[in-house]
Amino acid sequence: MIVVIDGPAGSGKSSTARAVAHELNIQYLDSGALYRAVTYLFLKSEQSLSTFFESLNSARLSFEFDNEFQVTLNEEDITSAIRDPKVSAHVSTIAAMPEVREFINTLMNNAVQYDVYIADGRDLGTAVFPNAEYKFFMIADLETRAKRRHEELSSKGLQMSYSEVLAEIKQRDQIDSTREKDPLKQADDAIVVDSSTLSFDEQVQYIVTRIKETITTE
Repeated sequence: MIVVIDGPAGSGKSSTARAVAHELNIQYLDSGALYRAVTYLFLKSEQSLSTFFESLNSARLSFEFDNEFQVTLNEEDITSAIRDPKVSAHVSTIAAMPEVREFINTLMNNAVQYDVYIADGRDLGTAVFPNAEYKFFMIADLETRAKRRHEELSSKGLQMSYSEVLAEIKQRDQIDSTREKDPLKQADDAIVVDSSTLSFDEQVQYIVTRIKETITTE
């Protein structure tokens, strides 16, 4: 079973999905982290597309959720490395590549066959899991999203100014919503959650309430 939360960068979907996963005792799938992992591979390939695609074909990308979403690429733990601003600056461009999307979509679809998952992303409800049991779409105004992302980076010791974060999110919104393959889009049957008008606990409980009666946990 799969529940999805889509939305633009900084809307709060990842932190909300993790909290819902903890409360309902289900698995969490961070699609953004997987795209960051592939972007990390691209940067390690010295930004050569031919080298990158060759590496992608043989890449061993795995993940697990144990309090945090941990990602391993070719036996290397890259959980922290994929949050580097250099990765953030390239992730939307790499994620727009059809070959990359096919690779990640196959990985995610294989993973959710055997457990109950909540996943967050940008096109999960429309392209990856169109038959998801529940679909949510989180929104927030641009300034709120930039502030959240800036605070998140600062808490991890990553130095970017607020204006740099704001410009990056604007660029990511543009790329994500206009890419030819699976653009950022609200599914017709998605439930909209405006995270700029709710506290974190309120948005988590709202989603939990909507799905709790359906999900069976041990």
